[in-house]
Amino acid sequence: MQVLQPPGWARPRGYSNGIAASGRMVFVSGMIGWDADCQFQTDDFAGQVKQALENVLAVLKEAGGGPEHICRMTWYVVDKHEYMGAYPQIGAIYRELIGKHYPAMTAVEVAGLLEPRARVEIEVTAVVPA
Repeated sequence: MQVLQPPGWARPRGYSNGIAASGRMVFVSGMIGWDADCQFQTDDFAGQVKQALENVLAVLKEAGGGPEHICRMTWYVVDKHEYMGAYPQIGAIYRELIGKHYPAMTAVEVAGLLEPRARVEIEVTAVVPA
């Protein structure tokens, strides 16, 4: 995996501008903050982020991958202020689960998610070595 950082650009914080990778592509559907039984254990934004990331990693593990294979993440949030207000907690959770691996990342505020209690949905593209 190669981080793509154009010369002279400021280094992004918490993500990469681009990633180049080769191997087996793995696409993980949008994961929300409910558990394996489709039950929410919390309505707390950071708590749902933790569960959503754990869900992403569980699916990725089925392909033989881990957090270091994630090339791209897209976060859909229902309230950007709630998201930004939870940055310290999200950062700690991210480092705990993903480590210091920063893929290309996009965050989008949306009017709502299909599951009414969901505060965040995270989808991932990974490349696992063949």
